[in-house]
Amino acid sequence: MIPYARQKITQSDLETVNRVLLSDYLTQGPEVPFFEEALIQRFGVKYAVACSSGTAALHLAYASLGIGPESCGIVPSVTFAATANAFRYLGAKILFCDVHPETGLICLDSLEEILESDLYDSETSLNGLCAVSLNGRVAPMESCRRIADHHGLALVEDASHSPGACERKPNGFIEKSASCQSSTAACLSFHPVKHVCCGEGGAVLTNSSEVAEKCRSMRSHCIERPFSHDHPTPWYYQQTGLGWNYRMSEAEAALGRSQLSRLDDDLSKRRKLAARYHEALSQPPFVEHLVPPVSSPGHAWHLYPVRFHETKTRNEAYLSLRSRDIHSQVHYLPLYRHPYYEQLYGKRRLPGAEAYYRSVLSIPLYPSLEEKEQNFVIDSLGDFLRTK
Repeated sequence: MIPYARQKITQSDLETVNRVLLSDYLTQGPEVPFFEEALIQRFGVKYAVACSSGTAALHLAYASLGIGPESCGIVPSVTFAATANAFRYLGAKILFCDVHPETGLICLDSLEEILESDLYDSETSLNGLCAVSLNGRVAPMESCRRIADHHGLALVEDASHSPGACERKPNGFIEKSASCQSSTAACLSFHPVKHVCCGEGGAVLTNSSEVAEKCRSMRSHCIERPFSHDHPTPWYYQQTGLGWNYRMSEAEAALGRSQLSRLDDDLSKRRKLAARYHEALSQPPFVEHLVPPVSSPGHAWHLYPVRFHETKTRNEAYLSLRSRDIHSQVHYLPLYRHPYYEQLYGKRRLPGAEAYYRSVLSIPLYPSLEEKEQNFVIDSLGDFLRTK
């Protein structure tokens, strides 16, 4: 079976985790701070707060920025559910922004329209925006920052798909995903299909000491302890707020640090695989039926989403590939189509999101994908399209 994504575990990873399992600490030991420092160095931020999942990271980031029941947050309509759900965990209302029909990235015109409209009521304060760097391509963070500043919004980047990604702007500025150059916080996921695998895990990156301090506190029940062992009551602790148990384990952190050390190598492999797909899919019979994803030199290629001219062909291609034990996936059903959100906000459709959703299919791409396996994917898709 060839999946659309797969974790890559090396002997070094196994040895690293085994060392932790034989150590004195399985949780709340030195490995999490070590991993956080590695994240700081890698992404050039001042603070990193590791936690139990990418969803937890979003939840912590939003909460640290004061999002609550009287808040309203904007999210792109094409993303994984957690981007919006984390707002809902805090009681906030959601407004869904349209996306570019070719890239799936947040549509700035749609964002401006929302901010100039009366879609949010007087009982809520529109104070949060999450821009998603989708599939491995950086969202237009600099532009989102200007818009967010103008309207008084806190800006978070969901960088779960894009560690290591960058994009050069026409003015020469290089936008680096998860760098917090434009955002107050950036959130990473360390799920097995992501660039860095911890099993499960996530992190909040930020240059704000206040955001980092709040995230660290809420990550562990908002419990505070004495900072010195010679404190007169070193056993004493107190809960200062309502937080969660979002801690990362020592084994997860050690695995994450080992994986992070290979990020550049794995990015290189992803880019080479994407280039091979680009070359193959620019030939018949592919060009008659689909369009390769929009590419850029700094693309991190979390996914390789092709867009079909016809939804029927896309759906049939999924089944045809599956019959050959090749697994693909549609990323994503627009969030407003999920029953939970339809029940909350009613039925709606956004043109860019609908066009992207109707056409997209992610085909296999991951660092350990072998050339012969990729050739089999290409040949299988070509065999199917020749029948159309």
